[in-house]
Amino acid sequence: MAHINCKGSSPMKAIAYRQPGAIDRPDALLDVDLPTPVAEGRDLLVEVAAVAVNPVDTKVRKSAAPAPGTLKVLGWDAVGRVVAVGKEATAFQPGDEVWYAGSIARPGANSQFHLVDERLVGQKPKSLTNAESAALPLTAITAWEMLFDRLDVRRSVPGAANAILIVGGAGGVGSIAIQLARALTDLTVIATASRRETAAWVRELGAQHVVDHSRPLAEEVATLGIGAPAFVFSTTETHRHLREIAELIAPQGRFGLIDDPDGLDITGFKRKAVSVHWELMFTRSLFETPDMAEQGRLLGEVARLVDAGRLRTTLTEVLRPINADNLRRAHAVIESGRARGKIVLEGFSQEN
Repeated sequence: MAHINCKGSSPMKAIAYRQPGAIDRPDALLDVDLPTPVAEGRDLLVEVAAVAVNPVDTKVRKSAAPAPGTLKVLGWDAVGRVVAVGKEATAFQPGDEVWYAGSIARPGANSQFHLVDERLVGQKPKSLTNAESAALPLTAITAWEMLFDRLDVRRSVPGAANAILIVGGAGGVGSIAIQLARALTDLTVIATASRRETAAWVRELGAQHVVDHSRPLAEEVATLGIGAPAFVFSTTETHRHLREIAELIAPQGRFGLIDDPDGLDITGFKRKAVSVHWELMFTRSLFETPDMAEQGRLLGEVARLVDAGRLRTTLTEVLRPINADNLRRAHAVIESGRARGKIVLEGFSQEN
């Protein structure tokens, strides 16, 4: 992963760390001043208005050390205003309000100003506030790519129930995956939730059925009486549910996951010829794939769906301002495993 390498001279506020580790350390995340970066090539320089917190932030913070003598800035979900563009950038101009998830190979957006490749950027939804918008880019890209690029849910599975089971439906990715499946497909959506408030949340987002992932999932799904689902999308705790998923999924079904189990024994899928799909929304930007601009296009489509009233924000909590104290709070909630929807930080303090 790349580390901070800015050429600007004027200072900007940022939140960063020097050493990876637990969130309860006083220096886990620090308020710092850094040089403001300069837009070159296809980059946009964005004045950041709001940022969301994702599990990837906590994973990087715990394990990835900055280069010696440098700081590492996290944050891959941002909304802001373009203030400068590189010479090769053509899609945006100063003053545009944009949203994006960026690249994990570059410094994150927990800073007043942030550089991002224009191909990864979309116009912010007009109908949402900055905080409401910031909740969506990373999770929307992840869910969209899983549903339509990896699982290819518009292609049916012979003999299977035209249904998708979303494990961890109340999390950030699950919350938008439910909505995308309802808005853009005719799939029956089954979401898992284990608490009253999370079950209510996924129903509110459009899930037709809710099952409890603290119980055996195969039995939970069987009691619905709709048959074996064609698709399963696991957003969390995949290692706990893998055997149950192999039992409940339809023959020739398609299974996708986004979390990081220590090991994944998929031999249980062989008998049913189940295909396995791992999604990482940073793949296109990490490898600068020829279709990298698909993420900007995708965000444009999501914005249109939001403005048409077909998708809603998954924001559940806003913390103000963007600073180390509030970011530590958000990281702790994410690591508790009890997050519902998305936590967003908004606005840098104007105090020096």
